[in-house]
Amino acid sequence: MAESHAHPDRGGRTLILALVVTLGFAAVEAFAGWLAGSLALLGDAGHMLTDSVALGLAAAAARLARRPPSFRLSYGLARVEVLAALANAGFMFALVLGLGWQALHRLLETQPVDGELVAWVAAIGLLVNVAVAWILLGGERDLNTRAALLHVIGDALGSVAALSSGLAVAWFGWTRADPLLSLFICGLILFSTLRLAGEAIRTLLEGVPTEISLPQVGRRMAGVGGVVSVHDLHIWSVSSRLVALTAHVVVADLSAWQSILADLRTLLREEFAIEHVTLQPEVRPASAVRLTRMPPVEARRR
Repeated sequence: MAESHAHPDRGGRTLILALVVTLGFAAVEAFAGWLAGSLALLGDAGHMLTDSVALGLAAAAARLARRPPSFRLSYGLARVEVLAALANAGFMFALVLGLGWQALHRLLETQPVDGELVAWVAAIGLLVNVAVAWILLGGERDLNTRAALLHVIGDALGSVAALSSGLAVAWFGWTRADPLLSLFICGLILFSTLRLAGEAIRTLLEGVPTEISLPQVGRRMAGVGGVVSVHDLHIWSVSSRLVALTAHVVVADLSAWQSILADLRTLLREEFAIEHVTLQPEVRPASAVRLTRMPPVEARRR
């Protein structure tokens, strides 16, 4: 059986605790929003509900990702977290559509809103979101936890918008502030959703992680002693915890390969945090490759 790439679940309990807190207050906020007639507060409650879904899926994905590889799934279930993040994005898109439609309707037909109740509940919601963000910051920084943190930060801004709406209604009687700030909440949700969906899709397409430059990695590898050139270089994310790299490495002396391999592995681990590495050595006459020290991908880009 191949070596396991599973990592200890240090974030599962953190996600579950954040889920319980978020889901509990979402119910309170939804009831208060219905009682006060506030679309902004209902929207913030809906955002917290999607946070709860996100946290629930993230906690389940964190547990599934711990399962060891099998003959059919040689990387295990590491990419379950990516699928969960993509599902979270789908839920959020649905929320944006529903909330935006209701907000536009209320701009045309205003309805009474209990601004004081909205302000109090939104203020408490802001404190809850700060507490949940603090809990998540103490957990593991994988894709799911970061996705959940994005939800919570966006929801904290949503609570600020709901608080502003409640104060505008309570102090100035401006009922249109409620649907207008609901549209602002929609914008916040949409922004975080697009970022989350983009990162998940990039991972599924086996794109190079955003924090890594493929040409830079190629140049650094080609600069290791004994390496003539590097080609067919590929870098992709299996999951947020595991970045993989494969490449063909042209060397002048195959007998020195073990030493060169150790140097390359050290370079990739220490400079780029890439530990899952597969390198294939090749030997070519030094005279034929003396001018090819740069990786082909870099030469094409210049």
